[in-house]
Amino acid sequence: MSKLTVIKIAHTLIWLFFNVVLVYLFYAVVANKIDIFVWIGIGLILMEGLVLLYFRMMCPLTIMAHKYSDSPKDNFDIFLPNWLAKYNKLIYTTLFIVIICILIYRIL
Repeated sequence: MSKLTVIKIAHTLIWLFFNVVLVYLFYAVVANKIDIFVWIGIGLILMEGLVLLYFRMMCPLTIMAHKYSDSPKDNFDIFLPNWLAKYNKLIYTTLFIVIICILIYRIL
């Protein structure tokens, strides 16, 4: 198995993990089931955001993958459709903002 494939698998698994976190957060705030896991999930998402900020809005795995590929495609480093890889940050940041807005509504 190539190093790029290993990076793509790891990147995809991490992406799936954060999808589970976001789905849980969305469910919890819509159902008004605010618990410790909501706060942990928010912390995880914020930590991911800090990592992206530190690496100038690029995932560290993408930086690693560039060593093994010069592909211009947005999904060269992850097993996602190209359109989703391209708009991933926009889609999930928007969803996270919606979640936070609903959370604020619920706790006020």
